[in-house]
Amino acid sequence: MTSEHRTQVPSALPTPARINLLDLDRAGFERLFAELGQKPFHGRNVFKWLHKHGVVGFDAMTDLPKTLRQRLGEQTEIRLPRIVHEQPSGDGTRKWVLELADGQRVETVYIPEVGRSTVCVSSQVGCALDCTFCATARQGFNRNLSVGEIIAQVWHVTRQIGTAPTNVVMMGMGEPLANFEAVVAAMGIMQDDLAYMLSKHRVTLSTSGIVPNIYRLREVADVSLAVSLHAPDNTLRDQLVPINRKYPLEELIPACRAFIAGDKRRRVTWEYVMLDGINDSLTHAKRLIRLLEGTPSKVNLIPFNPFPGTDFATTPPERVEAFRQRLLRSGLMAMTRKTRGDEIAAACGQLVGRVADRTRRQAVPLDLRLAAR
Repeated sequence: MTSEHRTQVPSALPTPARINLLDLDRAGFERLFAELGQKPFHGRNVFKWLHKHGVVGFDAMTDLPKTLRQRLGEQTEIRLPRIVHEQPSGDGTRKWVLELADGQRVETVYIPEVGRSTVCVSSQVGCALDCTFCATARQGFNRNLSVGEIIAQVWHVTRQIGTAPTNVVMMGMGEPLANFEAVVAAMGIMQDDLAYMLSKHRVTLSTSGIVPNIYRLREVADVSLAVSLHAPDNTLRDQLVPINRKYPLEELIPACRAFIAGDKRRRVTWEYVMLDGINDSLTHAKRLIRLLEGTPSKVNLIPFNPFPGTDFATTPPERVEAFRQRLLRSGLMAMTRKTRGDEIAAACGQLVGRVADRTRRQAVPLDLRLAAR
């Protein structure tokens, strides 16, 4: 047989990656279904099946045409992280370790209270900001989470507890404003009426202070803002929260004021971890009062939660209370946060997951790491 008549065997083509529906908000569902030649309401229905009802099998979505269900199964998927560990605490707090598709692990915490519940959600695998008193920072940084990996944490907790939480705080592993687009999209899904129906007062983003993205956040998201402050002056905050060397208090405070401008009901929540002999004196309290003057504020005083290898110690309760009383006398709203989940390393600053640190700390971009020069 001549070469002209030989049968040509086509080379194998790569299988296109299927779309993870968890990565799409409602508008993304509508666009996808339009591309599939379907009516937008089918996209809204699948979005509702997935988030409000927790259904991940297309065959169970009985209001969809059978041919559409088959096509979704061929071209899309619902890729959830796998729960590999669950740890309950005696106070009702529960922590889940979630394994992602690449083997990285992050942690999610559920905190029940009378009349409300809070889920603490991670936004990154590890953290690049290197705050000195935080266990997550000790683990290094690997990558940002996708929209699907962020919202899957809320999806899993909702299924585990049987109802959607009343509050979500972006206070888990990572710096949310360093993963801006994915975090904003995930918070939008949390607030969607066809998903978890959380109001703007029930979704809180906590940042260490990436100032440009605080201004950006105000333009695209209607959520509450918390700031990891931890010091009343630049000298001390440079040591505790290294990003302050890039965005000092002279820039951070105006950005936070701008975020709540025009809404008399809003306040900035300032997170202030109480470190024995470091930032907990009455002199520090007076400096904090001066710093926050003119800014509608609520100060959360957080007893330091120790972790292996730390050099810090927890401020004694009587000194925490003296600090709080000094803030109250000045007119600042101040409360001491009750430590929850510390026995299972689920308290503030204790989340570690499992991070294959690909940065080795030196390779993180300077606008994130901000190592002293």
